[in-house]
Amino acid sequence: MTLPAHAGLDAIVADPAGAVIGLDYDGTLSPIVPDPAAARVHPGVPGVLAALAPLVRAVVIVTGRPPRTALALGEVSGGPSLADVPGLVILGHYGLERWEDGRLTAPPPPPGLDLVRARLPELAAGLEGAGFGGVWIEDKDRAVAVHTRRCADPAGALEALRGPVAALAEEAGLAVEPGRMVLELRPAGMDKGRALSAFLAERDARSVMFVGDDLGDLAAFDAVESAGIPGVRVCSGSTEVTALAERADVVVDGPDGVVAFLGDLVATLGKPSASGRA
Repeated sequence: MTLPAHAGLDAIVADPAGAVIGLDYDGTLSPIVPDPAAARVHPGVPGVLAALAPLVRAVVIVTGRPPRTALALGEVSGGPSLADVPGLVILGHYGLERWEDGRLTAPPPPPGLDLVRARLPELAAGLEGAGFGGVWIEDKDRAVAVHTRRCADPAGALEALRGPVAALAEEAGLAVEPGRMVLELRPAGMDKGRALSAFLAERDARSVMFVGDDLGDLAAFDAVESAGIPGVRVCSGSTEVTALAERADVVVDGPDGVVAFLGDLVATLGKPSASGRA
């Protein structure tokens, strides 16, 4: 593939040293699978990010996962891993945790999560009694997610959970983040957009790209739009979520398309014509 004509991409190619490349993890760098614990990174991702990172100002992964989980899933058998990407920053839990240069920094988890851990199993059991068996709870340390992908009727189970989960989140002082067959209860006050905006300011970015696939990435798209610098929004497309594709400047075909798109960007930035590079 070749890069499409777009002002944000033109700015990145003309001045790659000022560009920040932001990426979601699930559905973007890894395929969506029934068990989130098995969502290993696409095998082409570590290599293409390792090639891209020295060419731009920064590569940052902004994810709802804990950074150490993303790193563990980012290992490719017999090849490079995410931890090998030079200068990589991972903003986990929507920016509440940060991994950089092998160090993890994070505030203490909110106390409301203990209430959620105690009550969510009751909600799941009630749903099973109503014919929606297969609900699965994922404890992310600073957030708790309830998945319905394993249910016979994933969409119906998710809809049945929305009200009770929202009420529980309000009682616990947490926010609800909807996603692809998942509702996540997490601390309020931070999202991918705020995390990305703060990172752009920290790095004094002159252009930005963000690649995502799910509803939680809409906030990052908003941050690209409001950054006041050239930007491009890329959607890792799927049939499950269309809202992101409707806002995107570029739509690619899932993680395979993301790897191909980033590979083409690396090839373009590596040409002598790209900002005078050798």
